[in-house]
Amino acid sequence: MSATPSIEPTPPIGQPRPGAAAGSAVDRGALDCGALDGAAVEGRALDLHTLDLRALPDSFYANPYPTYAALRQHDPVHRMPDGSWLLTRHADLVAVYRDATTFSSDKRAEFAPKYGTDSPLYQHHTTSLVFNDPPLHTRVRKLIMGALTRRAIDDLRPGLEALVGRLLDRIEAHGGGCLVEDFASAIPVEIIGNLLGVPHPERGPLRQWSLDILGALEPALTPAQQARFETSVRDFSAYLQQLIAQRRQHPGDPAHDVLTRLIQGDSQAQPLSADELLHNCIFILNAGHETTTNLIGNALVCLTEWPEPQAWLRTQMAAQAHDSAAADALLATAVDEFLRFESSNQLGNRRALRDAVVGGVDLPAGSLVTLCIGAANRDPAVFEAPDELRLDRNPNPHLAFGLGIHQCAGLSLARLEGRVAVGAFLQRFARYRLTVPPTRGRRARFRGFLSAPFALE
Repeated sequence: MSATPSIEPTPPIGQPRPGAAAGSAVDRGALDCGALDGAAVEGRALDLHTLDLRALPDSFYANPYPTYAALRQHDPVHRMPDGSWLLTRHADLVAVYRDATTFSSDKRAEFAPKYGTDSPLYQHHTTSLVFNDPPLHTRVRKLIMGALTRRAIDDLRPGLEALVGRLLDRIEAHGGGCLVEDFASAIPVEIIGNLLGVPHPERGPLRQWSLDILGALEPALTPAQQARFETSVRDFSAYLQQLIAQRRQHPGDPAHDVLTRLIQGDSQAQPLSADELLHNCIFILNAGHETTTNLIGNALVCLTEWPEPQAWLRTQMAAQAHDSAAADALLATAVDEFLRFESSNQLGNRRALRDAVVGGVDLPAGSLVTLCIGAANRDPAVFEAPDELRLDRNPNPHLAFGLGIHQCAGLSLARLEGRVAVGAFLQRFARYRLTVPPTRGRRARFRGFLSAPFALE
C-alpha cells in the first residue's frame, strides 16, 4: 500500500479551499453542498492510519469526501483499528454486493457485542429484511415487492401529488419554512403510513421512532443514546402489535396494503412469524422514511448552492412543461444525480463467510466489511468530474440503492417521491434561499439535514 497522508479539514465558510478559483461557490461564501455544512469545520487533520468510524471529528461529518478520496487513492481496502475493513472503490463494492454467498448481511455476530442479545435493538436489527440472508430475506422481500409493483406505485402518484401540493400551499402561505420538517420528512411518513394503513391521527411519533431506531446503526453509541433508542423500539413495537391485531380483524387490499400482505403471506411460502412480521413492519417505515427524507432535503439544499445546475434544471423543466413523459425523464435523471452526489445512505456492512480477496487484499473468513457508498459514488474511475453536480449525468451507475439481492426494494417508490417533490417545489417557487446555515446530524451512515430553514423570494 502507498503511504497514507493526513487530510486537512475544510476551511470555514467564506474562506476558499486551497486552489479554489476566485468567484467559486466557496469563495462567494456559499455552503457548497457536499463540501461544507453551513458551520465552520473544526477538528484536526484526519490521519488515515488511525481513521476510526467510532470516533470521528466534526470535520468528517461536515465533509467526508476528501477523506474518501484519499482512501480511494492510497488505501482503498483500509484496515481500521478494530480489525474491520473499509472499502471505498466502486468496483470493490460492486464485487461484494454481487457475491452474497461469500459476503453475508446477517448481523448477529456484529450486533451481539454492540447491543447485547437481550436488547430490543438487537432483536429488531437482526430480524429485519435488510440484515438477513436467504431464506428469510427472500420470503420477506417477495411479500413486500408484491405490494410495490409498478402499477401499485403508479396508483400512489395522484395521492402523492396532492400531498405535495398541500405542503407547498402551507409553505407559500407562510413565505417559507424548513425544507426538512415542513416538506422533505412529511412526504415519506405519509406515503409509508398509507402503505401500512396507519391512521392519520396516529402518525405523529413515526418520524422520531424511525430516527432513533436507525440512529442505533451509527458506528458508536453513548449509553444514553442506546437507552433512548431501545425505548423507541419498544414503543413502536407496542403500537404495531395493536395495529396488526386490528388488521387481522379488518384486512385491507393486499395488492396495495403492505401490512395486510405481510400478515396473509404467500400460499407458496412459509408465513412470517410474529416477530418477523413485527420487525419488518418497523423496517419498512425506517427504510422508506430516512433515505427519502434525505434525498429530498439534500437535493433542495444542493440546488441553493449550485445555482447553474438549478438554472439549467428550471430551464429544461419549462421547455418540457407540456410533455409529461419528457419532464418525468428529466427529473428522473436529476434525482439519480442527487442520489449519487449526496448518497442518503453512506455506509453498508457485510461479513465474510469464508476467505476472500477484494481489491487484491486477502480478507480472512469472519472479516467485517464496511461498504462506503458515499466514496464509491464519487469514484473518478466511474464518474467524470465526480465532485460536480451534473443533473444530466447519464449513464449514472451509482450505488445509492445498493446492488444485487439486497438492492433497495422501495427504490422505484423513492425515485417517484423525489421526482414529484423536487419537480413540484421548483415549479411552484421561482426562488428560495436558506435563511440560516442548515444543520446536519452527527451521522456517518445516513447523510442528511435535521433542519434547513428557508424563505421564498
